[in-house]
Amino acid sequence: MSEQSDFLDILLENHENMTEKQKKILEAAVETFSEKGYAATSTSEIAKKAGVAEGTIFRHYKTKKDLLLSIVAPTMAKLLAPFFIRDFNKVLLNDYGDFEDFLRAVIINRMEFAKKHMPILKICLQEIPFHPELKNQFIEHVFNKLIGRFKYIVESYQKKGQIIDIPPTSVMRLSASAIIGFILARTLLVPESEWDDEQEMERTIRFVVKGLSPDPK
Repeated sequence: MSEQSDFLDILLENHENMTEKQKKILEAAVETFSEKGYAATSTSEIAKKAGVAEGTIFRHYKTKKDLLLSIVAPTMAKLLAPFFIRDFNKVLLNDYGDFEDFLRAVIINRMEFAKKHMPILKICLQEIPFHPELKNQFIEHVFNKLIGRFKYIVESYQKKGQIIDIPPTSVMRLSASAIIGFILARTLLVPESEWDDEQEMERTIRFVVKGLSPDPK
């Protein structure tokens, strides 16, 4: 079973009355939104890929945006948030002595997650900034549940003298920018590039650690 099928099984598990045509529409929408983006996708394309008439889509979803929300909103609550948080907690709840070791564990953990859930992650990354409803879902189900733990971790490394004394939110933003940039480049932007993953990961870690290390006295 493909990763996309796994995702769809989870998305549809509480929709026992959904017809086969509806399931095909959702599957086609996920694939097309992921490949082309929401704005560049037409309902006629989705209908053709699903093997249904375009009018069938509008019998179930009033607009293309309703179709997008029917995929991403429940996905955020039922799939991404639980999987993201539960999987990430394996890292966040461990006690790493060094900030460098913590960053390495974060990158490895998030890289695996991105590779496994790339189709729906692409849709979320492309559309969350442009749809307030999706942004609110992300803040509620993911961001708010992680921010407190991150703040605690940053403060613990600051107390050890491993991170400069700046607001924890600044540490999180600066670290996330480098880590997410590395992961997106590897899994989404240039996945075919020939580079040494481990070497690039270590360069990213050194960049973050050096930038956030206190100046030697």
